[in-house]
Amino acid sequence: MGELIAATIRTTAPILLAALGGLLCARAGVFNIALEGLMLMGAFAVIAGAYFSGSVWLGLLGAMAVGVATALVFAFFIQRLRADVIIAGLAINILALGLTTFLLKVWFGVDGSFTSDQISGLPTVYLPLLPDTFFLNNLSILIYVSWVLVAAIAWFLYRTPWGLTLRAVGEFPAAATTAGINVRTVRYLAVAASGALCGLAGAQLANGYLTGTFTENMTAGRGYLAFTAVIFGAAQPGLVFAASLLLGMADALGVRLQLLQVPIPAEFVLMFPYVLTLVALFLTSAARHRGGELPVDELALSEQAQESL
Repeated sequence: MGELIAATIRTTAPILLAALGGLLCARAGVFNIALEGLMLMGAFAVIAGAYFSGSVWLGLLGAMAVGVATALVFAFFIQRLRADVIIAGLAINILALGLTTFLLKVWFGVDGSFTSDQISGLPTVYLPLLPDTFFLNNLSILIYVSWVLVAAIAWFLYRTPWGLTLRAVGEFPAAATTAGINVRTVRYLAVAASGALCGLAGAQLANGYLTGTFTENMTAGRGYLAFTAVIFGAAQPGLVFAASLLLGMADALGVRLQLLQVPIPAEFVLMFPYVLTLVALFLTSAARHRGGELPVDELALSEQAQESL
């Protein structure tokens, strides 16, 4: 049981970091399905940056920078060029997969996967008050950062005027414009912040969960899981954390079942977290419609929000 909890904590971190980025976009009224591609770009950037610079910290900064740059391309298409937000998001995901596969071959001369002993993993944090073998000790620094960010974003959204501005842009863009708020600028900033967080998510996946390893399409749908956590958690930081934890546990459980050689076809084990995602979305949607509430994704794509793009 302890091993499953520890594995859940490790698998949850990249999902949670990306989900927090998606949460900020949802609050700004942006339907950001490009989380998958932003994570993948961050995962490649952290490995390439650490390998060529020799510094894990420069690699981490590179992951955030690449995440922000890619996110701004997405924002430019949906804000300035008025592209369809779903098509633009899927295009970013396809671009990230193709570009990282191409650069993997050009820069490192390999196909499929790259790993190097020259790349140090992300540092772990030792908590002296806890036993060495306790599952909350000796974790990657980004795991603890993700927990702090949940509280920080909750404080930002509900305790600061900037958070109020962000929520106003997402919920009542016409009223925000009347109040003198530049809706387009706020949404650019929200999407850029999501890029930075997805860059951290990719860094945790490639150099925290694994160590110095990039594999083609290594995100394997985790960006979509993060997007699901935003919807399932109604874009509320605490609920998004809980949803990410649930999806992370499903992912960890699938891996554990494979390691235990449970007599279940591998394909069924691998699809377990995604089946849980579909069930969660169905139950959440049914509950909200019964309660007469407007789901977050419908809110983000409401006619009023679209008019302000």
